[in-house]
Amino acid sequence: MYFTYNKLFLIMGKLFVISAPSGTGKTSLIQAILEDPVASNTYLGISCTTRKARPKEEDGISYFFISQMSFMEKVKNNDFLEYAEVFGNFYGTPKDWVLSVLSKKENVLLELDIQGALQVKEAFPEAKTVFIIPPSYEDLTTRLESRDQDSKIEIAKRLKEARNEVNIGKDFDQVIVNNHFDEALEDLKQFMFRSGEITSERSEIIKNSLDLLLD
Repeated sequence: MYFTYNKLFLIMGKLFVISAPSGTGKTSLIQAILEDPVASNTYLGISCTTRKARPKEEDGISYFFISQMSFMEKVKNNDFLEYAEVFGNFYGTPKDWVLSVLSKKENVLLELDIQGALQVKEAFPEAKTVFIIPPSYEDLTTRLESRDQDSKIEIAKRLKEARNEVNIGKDFDQVIVNNHFDEALEDLKQFMFRSGEITSERSEIIKNSLDLLLD
């Protein structure tokens, strides 16, 4: 499997996977980079899901809405790059859709939790993984509290989960710190679409933030 994908990647677009602890600003960064001309040939991944469509959601655009029976059949046939159950509903990234886009020499960006990102990296070793971190856990706490969505107990759970995620995400292909949105966005552009190398100044900031989170 890996040999086949390795050969395909020589003539295909790029697969990017972005993951981050909750409250880090991942979704906002992804939205911003997809609106930038530099990402004109990059498409956000579309997942299959067994949940019901919400108002204004469209099949094939928001998600591929399928039955649980169809989803389980796809799992059996190894049709997903990754899948998971979330609050009683199943979500999975369809392998054929990703390959279809990549075969046109266009890029795919997947926004996944850390376990999903690891599954994709195992299936596609050439995929480029990005892990976004906050500058500190104090900053992350402030962000979570400012959203006014979660109880103190839920915030504590998210912070505990964030620590576990950082211990795994530190080994992703690129770590980016969202201490200043515009600078983090520029780092993301640099890694994905330019030289692939973050400036030495920003690399030092990322290292210091990561050391603080791992301390």
